[in-house]
Amino acid sequence: MLKPDNLVMPLPGITSFEELRSHLREVTVAGDSPLLSLDTLTLVSPIDPPRNILCVGWNYLKHFDESLGKREGQDVPLPDRPTLFTKLPTTVAGPYDALPLQQSYTDKLDWEVELAVIIGTGGRDISEHDALSHVFGYTVANDISARDLQRAHGAQWFKGKSLDCTCPMGPVLVTADEITNPQDLAIACYLNGEVVQSGHTSRQIFSVARVIAEISAGLTLLPGDVILTGTPEGIGAARTPPVFIRDGDTIECEVQGIGRLRNTFKAQLRDAQPGRHQG
Repeated sequence: MLKPDNLVMPLPGITSFEELRSHLREVTVAGDSPLLSLDTLTLVSPIDPPRNILCVGWNYLKHFDESLGKREGQDVPLPDRPTLFTKLPTTVAGPYDALPLQQSYTDKLDWEVELAVIIGTGGRDISEHDALSHVFGYTVANDISARDLQRAHGAQWFKGKSLDCTCPMGPVLVTADEITNPQDLAIACYLNGEVVQSGHTSRQIFSVARVIAEISAGLTLLPGDVILTGTPEGIGAARTPPVFIRDGDTIECEVQGIGRLRNTFKAQLRDAQPGRHQG
């Protein structure tokens, strides 16, 4: 019978990071590494998850409240434990990719800026006290959501959250030693340059540590697992009237200390493939 230790599928860059850290510092100090302009590079997602992306819904009170009465039969009392769902790995896209508008499947594509957590040390039944020691680093994510599909499948959000190329991440992965307190970060989203979401991770109902503890209870987390920690208020579906992503719209998602995603949505990208640059 397979035990949890047999199921671990480590990502080399994460599990060997401590061994590489001193070498990277030596290269930086020595100045031997050639410098490349970002303008000459295509940045891809800084993480390739080994399995489904783990996500937390309704983790900011104002976001929970803004959608009351607008969830089309899915209203529930505020949960006393994290609301969990997943996105497929095929949702991952790069931080500056042009993304498909998904018009064949939805006309209610929405934005959700989120702090993403990358697990470095796997484990099960991780205590809240020890949870942050299992974090490898953090990045920015946009949990792009098809609201009509999210409501259409028996109150299960999986389909509406898992269309291809609906989780751009980046632009960098910041290691945990650079962000000692994930509950002290400003977070924002912009639609065509206008602020649509402005929040702070201190307002999360369930902290990053609590989320890791809850998810890992009886469930083994693996190195490279990605956890999206929820979005603040300001989503398009909760507006009056609702606002959804349209052809040519640019969505930018930003988390303090990490950086900003910038993705433009194009109707002509009907055959976009996950994991590939869509520019």
